[in-house]
Amino acid sequence: MEVPWLLVAHGSVTALVVVSFLCGQWPIFEGTFIQSINHFLTFGAYHYLLRFVQAVCGNGARDLVLGVERYCCDRPNPILQVFYVAIIGVTYFIIVQTSFEYIPGYYVSGWHSFSDPGTVTAENVSQYVSAYPYDNIIFVEKECSTCKITRPARAKHCRICDKCVARFDHHCGWMNNCIGEKNTRYFVAFLIWHFLICVYGTLVLGFILAGELKERKVIYILTAYYGIDNSFSGLFSHVAQWLLAVHNTQILLSVFLAILALLLGGFCAYHAHLCLTNTTTNESFKWQDYIMWMKKENEAKANAAALKASMGSANSDAHKAPPSKWRAFFVRSRRPTVEPVVKNNINDRGMIRNMCEVIVPLSERKSFSRWKSD
Repeated sequence: MEVPWLLVAHGSVTALVVVSFLCGQWPIFEGTFIQSINHFLTFGAYHYLLRFVQAVCGNGARDLVLGVERYCCDRPNPILQVFYVAIIGVTYFIIVQTSFEYIPGYYVSGWHSFSDPGTVTAENVSQYVSAYPYDNIIFVEKECSTCKITRPARAKHCRICDKCVARFDHHCGWMNNCIGEKNTRYFVAFLIWHFLICVYGTLVLGFILAGELKERKVIYILTAYYGIDNSFSGLFSHVAQWLLAVHNTQILLSVFLAILALLLGGFCAYHAHLCLTNTTTNESFKWQDYIMWMKKENEAKANAAALKASMGSANSDAHKAPPSKWRAFFVRSRRPTVEPVVKNNINDRGMIRNMCEVIVPLSERKSFSRWKSD
């Protein structure tokens, strides 16, 4: 059976594949069926696309397609990379807007969507209440006025996500999600990964600039031809001026990445400290408020006790000779002793166990399902 190739050329590429497969004829392909498919997708489809464009729109349209192909594929330019990133970004946005509402579903688990920070529901609230005991200091047993369930210790109702989150840390706008018991590990990994990327970018740009200085012999020229002193103080301003004039883009990028690396490094260190002490950002703010309030209360008690003691001593010393003015001044200016406030974190079980709780949250352990509140 002869394939009407001229008719197929005026049709679709899909029609070409179907007709060729049914007739068992591949006019420009050789080898096995898989090799034929691969050859068609890489060469044949483009060939018939050009023939289709020429037949429908004329030679000018065909030449335009060939010009675009030569510009994108035969020259060093980022067009295809930008196109690739645009396809990925637009596709992901469409999937998020249209399909994430069906996840989790019957066949698709929640791993394909945003990670669950540890949502407290009526079904698991008893386990969370048992897993995280109340310290009656910064966490007391009470009901969430929005969810109408008991709020476990260390949990908080996020007004943005509109749900109670176990071991609530904070709501992260960068991840568009709460950071809680189940995804603290992912958030810390997110910080560490971006910190390493910024450090790596800063180092690469620094080595690029150092290589340019070496290859162009900038220091040699400055010292040998311009008589600049071969010292850091003598060369720094001249080298910096040359770099800013020739490689200003790399300088700006390296400074920007270095600043980001410092900021991310500080966040990494702060959250590493929180993980090692089994504390969250929300709890650290609560402890700060509690310690400040207790200090003020202890100072008030100490001042009241000192005032009472001074009044008693004044009455007992009424019949004694009056002390000197300087002695009375120093006695009055002496500050009373204030009892220090100690942070009693009952969740701190040692660095190793604290890290294990972050890596493997309590709700993902087998014993969690057996925990019930009293």
